[in-house]
Amino acid sequence: MDERPYDIVLFGASGFTGELTARYLARAAAPGARWALAGRNPAKLERLGIDAPILRADATDPASLAELARRTRVVASTVGPYVVHGEPLVAACAEAGTHYLDLTGESEFVDRMYLRHHERAVMSGAKLVHACGFDSIPYDLGVLYTVGLLPEGVPLKVSGFLRGNGRPSGGTLASALSVLGRAGPAARAGALRRAAEPRPPGRRVSSLPGGLRYVGGWALPMPTLDPLIVGYSARLLDRYGPDFTYRQHYAVRTLPAAVATVAGAGAFAALAQVPPVRARVQARLKPGEGPSAERRARSWFKVTFLGEGGGERVITEVAGGDPGYDETAKMFAESALCLAFDDVPERAGQLTTAAAMGRPLIERLHRAGVTFTGRT
Repeated sequence: MDERPYDIVLFGASGFTGELTARYLARAAAPGARWALAGRNPAKLERLGIDAPILRADATDPASLAELARRTRVVASTVGPYVVHGEPLVAACAEAGTHYLDLTGESEFVDRMYLRHHERAVMSGAKLVHACGFDSIPYDLGVLYTVGLLPEGVPLKVSGFLRGNGRPSGGTLASALSVLGRAGPAARAGALRRAAEPRPPGRRVSSLPGGLRYVGGWALPMPTLDPLIVGYSARLLDRYGPDFTYRQHYAVRTLPAAVATVAGAGAFAALAQVPPVRARVQARLKPGEGPSAERRARSWFKVTFLGEGGGERVITEVAGGDPGYDETAKMFAESALCLAFDDVPERAGQLTTAAAMGRPLIERLHRAGVTFTGRT
């Protein structure tokens, strides 16, 4: 891959998160890094005014995606919803031995890509790494960081608690509506993957949304992609011990806030099942639109982890600024830079950020302002 003209190509930079990622790369890429922007409308990318080569590639044109994959070592895609637009690029990267990153929060897409392209990626040497933004880096790498502070070779139990605020972009809203409207296909894809994916011999992994708990505040179930990603990491990495359990929660301080959060999530999920209502909800915030810089500057997140094992107990925290956009762009860009330039594990196939990059990515993010801290 050293003979390819580009180290990194960002596909989909004209969207809200894509533009933030492109501007971050323009600041953070080291001199000599060969990176480019790609999309179906080069004129739109040129209007961003970013000093980078511009390539044409279209999610509906597999030949253009195959050519794109052959020209770079890493492709980072922001073009979602991925279950609709993402597979042709994954297929092209798996075939070409090109590392692939995305921002998906869609479990159906992750499971389908494993079933269809994992084996080819293992053969070609490609790393296919999903969920490289707020879904699911703080949780995946936060658990890896926590496990590293606990004893080896013993059963481990980790619980994660998210606090924070932030507002969605149109693209995120579209992806969320797609996920909620496809619960049946997602469940079927998950069942097929569980039947096909080998289990680690002699080890047990359980990773689920947490139950309702009171821990000085209310901890609510968090049925997102993140616990699944943590579980995939635990199955890939022996360091998680012979018996690993993870539970994830959303934390609020008061009972009224807990009731309002559950009611709001339930109403949103119900609306997503009705296509005309789903379309009206999407129309309120279109893809390409998102919160202002001022609003993002007031946003923040903290994920606290409680880890236990071998008679020891640790508390760790991953924290940063605006979770959905500024920090997601940072996490995504640093993931691409890490895959392109850092000394990462040799394994290939569909991986997680913990298994594909692990400690080098934690160190990159910590230097960039996403803090990882721990205490016993």
